Amino acid sequence: MTGANGDPEEVARAPWIPGPRPAADDHADLTSSPFPAVQPEPEREPDPKAEPEPLPHRVLKSLLGAWALSACSAEETQAVEAHLTECAPCADEALRLRDAVGLLHAERDLDLDPLLRSRVLENCLGRRPARIPVPTWATPYDAETARLDALLRDIGESEWHAPVRLKWFEGERRVNRKTTVAGVIGHLLAVDGLVAASLGLDDPLGAGVGEMPPTERTEIYWNGASRPPTRAVREPWRDQSHALIRTVSFAGRGVADLTVTYGDFALPLRDSLLERAFECWLHADDIANAVAYPYEPPSGAHLHGMIDLAARLLPAALAGRRRAGLAGPPRELVTAGAPGRSLHLEIEGAGGGHWYIALDSPAALGSREHAVAQVAMDGVEFCQLVAGHVPPEEAAAGQDGDREAIRDVLFAAATLSRM
Repeated sequence: MTGANGDPEEVARAPWIPGPRPAADDHADLTSSPFPAVQPEPEREPDPKAEPEPLPHRVLKSLLGAWALSACSAEETQAVEAHLTECAPCADEALRLRDAVGLLHAERDLDLDPLLRSRVLENCLGRRPARIPVPTWATPYDAETARLDALLRDIGESEWHAPVRLKWFEGERRVNRKTTVAGVIGHLLAVDGLVAASLGLDDPLGAGVGEMPPTERTEIYWNGASRPPTRAVREPWRDQSHALIRTVSFAGRGVADLTVTYGDFALPLRDSLLERAFECWLHADDIANAVAYPYEPPSGAHLHGMIDLAARLLPAALAGRRRAGLAGPPRELVTAGAPGRSLHLEIEGAGGGHWYIALDSPAALGSREHAVAQVAMDGVEFCQLVAGHVPPEEAAAGQDGDREAIRDVLFAAATLSRM
């Protein structure tokens, strides 16, 4: 096709001018197209009896988490459960997810499953041993602070103000001090600060307080607060206990021999953390009694270590009472390290064993052959005596032999107690 001058390009450049719209009756010409018209298919009604199309494997696998949480629809649940009967890998995954969901329940009383924590830790460490394990000598403190923290988590807001009476033994008499559950945690925080300071950590009482006896540190903490302690004390106490465990775990072997001074006496760090574990347990028991919470003694191995520490401290405590004129004079002085007159301390039950307590000098060696008396007690009751919760005269002990030696040792055991 060409323009007026016969040039095809001119036609291409000419503007397009729309013509008139066709009239209504012209539509008949439009339908005479050589191409057949496409007619829409009528919609089909769904057959209620037809089987639903199965979901692909990847979709079913993605639904396993929701299925474990019971968050699937009825149709999805049916599809997933039908798939689990045919696909072993998905069935294993579903079982693991359903078991994991059982651990996601709201916090409850540990009495529902007291072994849950140990089972989880055992399973985790069995799969991947800890790179930096907690030293064996620090595990009693780790365990007892964790148990006390679980107790504190379970109690209600009002129970933090429940009255607690702390008891200990001074000289020949028992003394006590009334406080609250929150006050007891403040006491533990203040005394644990001595261990923290020995490791170079922050002292909760602040710099410059020094190595004061536990009672004085506690009074400073209580009196320095603008108001009586509340449940807010749990967080700093827990953070401090975690910091202590973390620090001794990352430190070298020599850290166990660091000295922790308690004012008028000192202990190596390994014994100090054992002593703090003992205090944590006994004060947790005080709190449990105040809020009617069931609380068990430490494990047998940890209880044995606590009893062993008390037995090792008894000769020095006995010598201190003798210097104060509260115990009988020595009968047979021997050179340091030589066996001397002894008392056989037999502890029964969990954590029990046999100890021989030197009677005449803290430097003497306790000896079975030189035993002049024997005392038999239950392990928990012996710890109650050492904590000052049971008067020496009321200690239910099987006794045999030198009566004076037995009395002196029982009173020396009570003397180990303090606030």
